[in-house]
Amino acid sequence: MFTVRHLTVYRIAMATIPTSIKGAGGIDLAAEITGAPDAMPVLLAHGGGQTRRAWKRVTSDLADSGFCAIAFDMRGHGDSAWSNAGAYEIRHFAADLVAVASRMDRKPALVGASLGGLAGLLAEGELAQGSFASLTLVDVAPRMEPEGVMRVVGFMEQHVETGFASPDEAAEVIARYMPHRGKRGAGAGLRHYLRQKEDGRFYWHWDPAFIRNIMAAKRSNPENQEHQFQELSKAAASLTLPLHLIRGAASDLVSEEAVVHLRQVAPHAEYTDIADATHMVVGDANDAFSNAILVFLNRHHGPAGSGQ
Repeated sequence: MFTVRHLTVYRIAMATIPTSIKGAGGIDLAAEITGAPDAMPVLLAHGGGQTRRAWKRVTSDLADSGFCAIAFDMRGHGDSAWSNAGAYEIRHFAADLVAVASRMDRKPALVGASLGGLAGLLAEGELAQGSFASLTLVDVAPRMEPEGVMRVVGFMEQHVETGFASPDEAAEVIARYMPHRGKRGAGAGLRHYLRQKEDGRFYWHWDPAFIRNIMAAKRSNPENQEHQFQELSKAAASLTLPLHLIRGAASDLVSEEAVVHLRQVAPHAEYTDIADATHMVVGDANDAFSNAILVFLNRHHGPAGSGQ
């Protein structure tokens, strides 16, 4: 048996071990650990509306390269607990990241996609500098294109109250949202993102309060995005750890101007552009993404798994 402070797992070569970790205030977060537990830890924080399963192929690639991948469901998502107080602002997710890192024996490298990346910026840049060994932002930056942001949150809000008659209906909606991928069936993968309730209908796995709060803030305060931009820019400017931005070349959220801005406030930031990928970089181009992240991690924490 192997113990990393509050994380207890069994040593099984390259197996994925389910576990539970504590976020801020003791909230329970469902997690999976892949790879040797004594290797360099890589903490994976998914985007809004996703779950730890978004990293499934990435965790295997990391483990095969000598890292210990820890993917978890953000609060209010997947199998993690919901916040009774509706605490779903970016800083609440950031506080969870700090809490998780504080319970580990070694500083983890943090990889955050979209919401997970925004939370990572605040966690390291404002809440608790020195919590992480490095930070990789996946198609997210302080400056975000408003139209792209509204497309994403609009999709998430669309069926949050009414749900779907069947997983097939949900698959149709996803296909319209991501036409570049083509329609995928309503298999086991999609069912992980749905919950069937007593009325027989299928609903997204996330707490409805999560998206309600986002939309309420945008509608009640038109200056909310500008305030967020200033806050995140300040956090990025304070970063001293190795920093890496991975952008989808076809992203409608992170423009080339946003990349320039990040590299102005954080000149040491490294940058990788993934051809043919949209905002959903990991799902669109997993092999290219894994290669980019492994090059960065091995450069700063290598040979693989051995460094801080």
